[in-house]
Amino acid sequence: MESLFNDTPVAGIIFLLTIVTSLYAFSNPQVYGKFMLHPYSVSRGERVYSIFTSGLIHKDWGHLFFNMFSYYMFAFTLERQIGSVKFAILYIASLALSDMSTIVKHKDHFWYNSLGASGAISAVVFSYILFFPEASFYLMFIPIPINSVVFGILYLIYSAYASKQSGNINHDAHFFGALAGIIITIIFNPGVLSSFFSQLLN
Repeated sequence: MESLFNDTPVAGIIFLLTIVTSLYAFSNPQVYGKFMLHPYSVSRGERVYSIFTSGLIHKDWGHLFFNMFSYYMFAFTLERQIGSVKFAILYIASLALSDMSTIVKHKDHFWYNSLGASGAISAVVFSYILFFPEASFYLMFIPIPINSVVFGILYLIYSAYASKQSGNINHDAHFFGALAGIIITIIFNPGVLSSFFSQLLN
């Protein structure tokens, strides 16, 4: 674990900070009130910080575990691939960009709040896929290797399903986070698309 944080400090800090903040929020409901994204307020120039703090909290243990498991599988390798500065920009920018459609969609809905790091994690997953489309790994309770592209698709499908079970988990952020991750990765590494298709075709 120490070597992970030495080689990938940004991914490590985000990982720990998200877990600690989420666990603290589980026992302190006031944190939810302060940290959750509130589009009504943000669209009026208030609580703009919640665009970022909403990514540090999760609805429950299942929501936290699924997101952090997915993050752990992809984030540390991705930071080694693109470097710490680019990884930090990708994660933070995607977290914000993934919420933009939600803010516009719910700008007049005072009752609406959302939370979770799914938008930024979608960006990490799909950025990783661009670099490693042939990568495979084993998941718990599944005895066959899962390809990274297949995992990305399954991640979006599961995220969409999970979001329908809770009005606070932001469904739109999953798709727009993935899109932001792809675009930012291509901006940073223009040759990644040709490499991606080359690996797939080979």
